[in-house]
Amino acid sequence: MAVTDPDDTAADAAHVTTSVARRIEPGREHDFVGWTDAGMALARTFPGFLGGGWLRSTKKRDEYYVVYRFETDKQMDDWVRSPVRKAWLSRGEGVAAEYATHRLSGVEGWFEPQSTLTNAVKVMGAPPARWKQAITIWLGFFPLSVAINFLVVAHLDGVPLVFKTLIATLINTPLMVYVVLPWITARLRRWLN
Repeated sequence: MAVTDPDDTAADAAHVTTSVARRIEPGREHDFVGWTDAGMALARTFPGFLGGGWLRSTKKRDEYYVVYRFETDKQMDDWVRSPVRKAWLSRGEGVAAEYATHRLSGVEGWFEPQSTLTNAVKVMGAPPARWKQAITIWLGFFPLSVAINFLVVAHLDGVPLVFKTLIATLINTPLMVYVVLPWITARLRRWLN
């Protein structure tokens, strides 16, 4: 396995990981490795690239998985849509055929059924146990809910309960997804693995 990871010290839930499953043409394994390594070298020149590499399937000798990470979806998309990547892909024609791609960002992979992921994502790590997910979500949800109830809901006298709940959840949900859960999961990363 050839994997590079220039900066894994600040891994956080906002990062985007993509895995691409490819079938290698018979006798082209050496060409595939060189071609993939060249692609990683090109990706490394793009802003936000955090690392990547290739993994060989343990079950099917002609299957390889290419995994790469970027800081944001936009940076990933800049790489995916770039003319540089398109030219690199064209040089790989006849070496390997892509048959599955999967992209994960944030904590969405925790709730993705493992049967729908490519083997490359499975190799990167299984999701945390459900009880760990529940504790992590609760650790963020409880204090945030108390704060929203104290700072916002308490000042909505005369507003029907349904609308108070609507307002609280409209505030809680994006804060949980974009601020609280990334912050908590970054701090609990070792425990969650």
